[in-house]
Amino acid sequence: MRKVQVLFPDPQLRRLREVAKREDRPLSEIIRRAAETYLDMLPADPDERRAVRVPVFDGGQTLAGAAEFRELAYRDRTRLPARRKTSA
Repeated sequence: MRKVQVLFPDPQLRRLREVAKREDRPLSEIIRRAAETYLDMLPADPDERRAVRVPVFDGGQTLAGAAEFRELAYRDRTRLPARRKTSA
């Protein structure tokens, strides 16, 4: 093991010390475990890290085609009540 110096903001250091006390472990072990957890979340391949991961949601089949969306979106707009002006 090698010794390094790390600077933490006071609130973060306070929380780390609270965890160390609660778990009855040395502060250095808490920090090593946190670093290991973070490193385990990273992909092994550095190129894979650069890839943007976009969340995907499958909403099922659409009920209208792309050409119909605009018409459907604005069709009922004339039926909406006029917006009331609010005074600030």
